[in-house]
Amino acid sequence: MSYPVLDIANKILARGSSDDSGELISNLKLQKLLYYMQGFHLAYFNEPLFEEDIEAWMYGPVVPSMYERFQDNGNKGISYSGNVLALTPEEEKLFNEVYKVYGVYSAIGLMNLTHNEMPWKSTNIGKGNVIEKNKMRTFFKKRLK
Repeated sequence: MSYPVLDIANKILARGSSDDSGELISNLKLQKLLYYMQGFHLAYFNEPLFEEDIEAWMYGPVVPSMYERFQDNGNKGISYSGNVLALTPEEEKLFNEVYKVYGVYSAIGLMNLTHNEMPWKSTNIGKGNVIEKNKMRTFFKKRLK
């Protein structure tokens, strides 16, 4: 099942607002976490977590609509305290695992990780250049093993 990307973004932001680090998630970090959430969801469930495309921009993967929505925050952290999307129990487990692994990285750390991964490296860099979901699925399936 896929969800509105804004609901997934808000879920990530809410998790960042409530974790013990005390560090809110910036727009750059949010973009990378959306990429990892989508990639692992594609690999595990064989379907997208959200329908929007992810593009290969200079600083890594970006969901353009979410970038635009949060761009006024610049590099500041984004807080969220509204309602949070409930996923299925299996999806919730995967979401929590992905956040546990990748949420500890800084925005720059995540950018560096994505720049060394096949889906981003094999896509022409620039606005409008979509990272294909099948590339993400193939790459992240190998990460599940």
